[in-house]
Amino acid sequence: MAMGMFLFAAVDTAAKFLTETMHPVQIVWFRQFGLLLGVILLIGLRGRSFLVSANPKLQIGRGVLAACSATLFIFAVSYVPLADAVAITFVAPFFVTVMGALILREPVGVRRWVAVTIGFLGTLIVIRPGAGVVHPAAALLIIAAGAFALRQILSRMLAGDDTTQTTFAYTAVVSCSLLTLPLPFFWRMPSSSLEIGLLIAIAITAAVAETLVIMALDAAQAVVVAPVQYSLLIWGTFYGFVVFGQFPDAWTWVGALIIVATGIYTLHRERIASYQETEI
Repeated sequence: MAMGMFLFAAVDTAAKFLTETMHPVQIVWFRQFGLLLGVILLIGLRGRSFLVSANPKLQIGRGVLAACSATLFIFAVSYVPLADAVAITFVAPFFVTVMGALILREPVGVRRWVAVTIGFLGTLIVIRPGAGVVHPAAALLIIAAGAFALRQILSRMLAGDDTTQTTFAYTAVVSCSLLTLPLPFFWRMPSSSLEIGLLIAIAITAAVAETLVIMALDAAQAVVVAPVQYSLLIWGTFYGFVVFGQFPDAWTWVGALIIVATGIYTLHRERIASYQETEI
């Protein structure tokens, strides 16, 4: 999971760099095409049996959300510093808690509600709406986080019937197919070897990163490895500074630390709840 997060941060960095000369839709298509390559790799390793889904409609819906969240993120990251963008998207676990309570009727205790509230306040510290510090495109990151959270809810609904590999396959196929529809309107032939190299790197790296995450989820429960996702903030800051010369200010760090702390606490409470249900 840690290696997967490191590679995903590299993908986001390359995507942000390319937004200076290429349309986000074209960049996202290459990213999702990389996930499709990962599916082809899995077929070669494990056969085609995992392509059969018990809930194809939910899988298609998850794929649509994947395309939307990825596109919104790349659009926003072309205006927002990488570390700030990563910090803002960490609001997703709090959305998952809220949606889990409203959609799945999952029990949520007072402590988790308090953690969700504090975590969202941390996000507001990063964005500082009205202060003109963060670009208005940060709002797209909130929407992207909401779409990502809904994907997680659908994953929970699918978990009892479909394997992680099946969900990954549908997400890759559906999102790549959906993004192919508008691609001709935004396509621009890469004009340099650097652009070609970065697009290929995005596709391959995204495929490897997604495969590593699947391996992590196969090896351990999601609530165990999920906190490792917050290492994205470290790598986002590192890449943002080295490649773009951007470094978060003090308030961004304060907000990010609040988000991470409350997010890890929320995951901890979910782990306890999951353990208690297993015991019962």
